[in-house]
Amino acid sequence: MQRVLVADDDGSIRGVLRDLLEDEGFEITEAANGAEVLTALAAANGTRPDLVIMDVRMPDKSGIDVLREAGAKPGREPGSHLPIIIMTAYGTSNVAIEAIQLGAYDYITKPFDLDHVLVTIQRYFERQALDDQVQELATRLDRDPNEVIIGNSTAMQEVYKTIGRVARSDATVLISGETGTGKELVATILHNSSSYSRGPLIKVNCAALPETLLESELFGHEKGAFTGAVNQRKGRFEMANKGTIFLDEVGEMSLATQKKLLRVLQEREFERVGGSVLVKVDTRVISATNKILPQEVADGRFREDLFYRLNVIALYLPPLRDRRDDIPLLVEYFLQKHRYTAGSSPSRISQDAMTAMIGFDWPGNVRQLENMIERATVLSQGGVITEEHLDFTGADNRRFVDIGQRVRQGTSLTDLLADVEGQALNQALSQTDGDRQAAASLLGITTKQFQDRYAKVS
Repeated sequence: MQRVLVADDDGSIRGVLRDLLEDEGFEITEAANGAEVLTALAAANGTRPDLVIMDVRMPDKSGIDVLREAGAKPGREPGSHLPIIIMTAYGTSNVAIEAIQLGAYDYITKPFDLDHVLVTIQRYFERQALDDQVQELATRLDRDPNEVIIGNSTAMQEVYKTIGRVARSDATVLISGETGTGKELVATILHNSSSYSRGPLIKVNCAALPETLLESELFGHEKGAFTGAVNQRKGRFEMANKGTIFLDEVGEMSLATQKKLLRVLQEREFERVGGSVLVKVDTRVISATNKILPQEVADGRFREDLFYRLNVIALYLPPLRDRRDDIPLLVEYFLQKHRYTAGSSPSRISQDAMTAMIGFDWPGNVRQLENMIERATVLSQGGVITEEHLDFTGADNRRFVDIGQRVRQGTSLTDLLADVEGQALNQALSQTDGDRQAAASLLGITTKQFQDRYAKVS
């Protein structure tokens, strides 16, 4: 039987809560002031309350005073919840906010709804019951803390094999994969494992630099080369001499810059912008892209000769939806990395939350998963993360149709096109707040065509 201490200087409120909770099977004790609450919390395990529901305004010591003193007890982990629910008439005030910051599990406002009080208390005990599941899950996810790439799936085993073969060579590597799959991390590992690790790793995000600046960033410029060039400046290639240059989002380069990059890869020399002196470099090149470069070549947006120069060693990072077995390992890693406070123990994850994450398609891949865990850690205040702490907003609208996987599974062209069409129709409806005429206009079809098509895929 779970023990609940009801603390309020108003005897009538204590009586109402006692009757409510005893009817639900709880063992109830009472306290009329803050000092009695602190005494009860300091009692031996067999008599200590499992939960305290306590008013903020009490004689002797207020509820805030109790929270401060209880939170300062030796052995309490920073960021962990106290088994205390606050009752306050100031639910939107700083009092409620301060109570949560001091470790209260939750608060309820006066005058309170008895059903809401009961739900809040039951939810607390349900959260506590999750701890055993969480600890068991954490034990199963035990991993080497020195690992920086996480995953044991078949898809990731192939990645590890390729990295192992390539890492100690000085070959040019092209890393491909969707945004958020970890391309920069792999580039760092390749650099650190090669003979070029004695030099620097210089990173360039080609998509983040305007075309007018990219050439100068890569190759440097001479004084007076253009307005604002008041001094000679070394480019990233020159800075990466005897080291590695990582060209992220290389598919975003213009054809003109691609031509100049090709020369560097062929001759290992270049001229600074506005200069005529050849600068020679000994630099390993690792590039990355979220585009399908062979298709970019076919469409005339990427030079074929540059593609072959960059693609000496091809390394593909699979999307997270193709390696769902790795999600529990990644979750545990990010729980360790993102803690509620610097001194907190890692948050824990409920089985329901883990199941929801395994079932999600993760359009933003590992980066999206990390951001979600960091957010959930804050919302759960370092406690147990449940499904309500996870933000899957827009999940249906962001679902991928993995063409390659569907074809391998034998999906017919008719079914595949119907899936894509259904998503497009639903997306148009979502963006027009359900207005079918506007949705049809958005897709460039008549309202009747929209209705006919929607009836087929619904």
